[in-house]
Amino acid sequence: MVIDLILKSLEIISKNQNPLGAYIACPDFDTYKYCWLRDGSFTAYAMDLYGQYESSQKFFHWVNKVILSQREKVIKIVEVVQGGEELINFDYMPARYNMDGQEEKDEWGNFQLDGYGTWLWALSQHISITGKNELLSKYRESISLTIDYLINLWGVPNFDCWEENGDKIHPATLACIYGGLNSISKYIEDPRINKTVEDIKEFVLKNCVLNGRLVKYVGSESIDSSLIWASVPFGMFNPDDSIMKNTIYEIEKRLVHNYGVHRYPEDTYYGGGEWLLLTGYLGWYYVETGQMEKAKECIMWIEKQADDKGEFVEQVLGHVNNGEYILKWINLWGEPAKPLLWSHAMYLVLKNKIIRDI
Repeated sequence: MVIDLILKSLEIISKNQNPLGAYIACPDFDTYKYCWLRDGSFTAYAMDLYGQYESSQKFFHWVNKVILSQREKVIKIVEVVQGGEELINFDYMPARYNMDGQEEKDEWGNFQLDGYGTWLWALSQHISITGKNELLSKYRESISLTIDYLINLWGVPNFDCWEENGDKIHPATLACIYGGLNSISKYIEDPRINKTVEDIKEFVLKNCVLNGRLVKYVGSESIDSSLIWASVPFGMFNPDDSIMKNTIYEIEKRLVHNYGVHRYPEDTYYGGGEWLLLTGYLGWYYVETGQMEKAKECIMWIEKQADDKGEFVEQVLGHVNNGEYILKWINLWGEPAKPLLWSHAMYLVLKNKIIRDI
């Protein structure tokens, strides 16, 4: 029997949404039994594209409550940063939460700014798609707290989207913040937002470009596929901008294998395999630049990775950076995470973009 992967992906996401609204990263992988704001926001966006508005709004309502529960913490963080003092990892807003919205304190790098920018972006998309402008007043305080947090902390080193390099500043993270603030500025009048997005782009141009393309982090010469976000979907650079085209060229040259996309050249997590969700973003970039045949190759590659139940894994290990690390991670955490909701979400997003442009 042929599985309809669109319906299956919608089913998997719906089934694994907590009644309170949180999307679990992966239900069958103990290490991922949390909700990351970044992953969840992209998942909510995917659900919006398929008219699953009740699901996406439950997620936004959950995030709203989570941020409000951190109100005093945000206010203190902003005061401390404005005073020139330093904070430790647990003093910041976390990147991930338990399903009930409670903060999880462990040694895993948890200070990430990308998720808060991404939720502002996804909320803006939700309002644009559904026309539910009343959410702006309903979530007014949580939006304001997030804006204050990002405006004051965007230049502080923090962990990247892979929970690594916490002492660095990452252009992919800055793209998330840029995209979130820029998107919400269509609905919120705050002169600080326009100045901040201008400052972020100026910083990236000055500190994150080498040989005409973006780098993994400030001071690095490496490349990372999450840099696709600088254009798609967050719009810091036009897809046809020379910096973006050069960045994509470098990603294609060093990180793409038959449309499977690696995270970065030095990656050894499960050997550094090919991530389905990254192929989704690359395909989305191809759609935006009119390279439809390449976009279709991306979606077909993702579809080929579905197992006999129609589930998508986080990464496939047929082509890895360093095979010596595969068993190390399998022995530590088990097989790669499956089903990964973010993989299913990006399949849905790319499928929608291709169908829309046909």
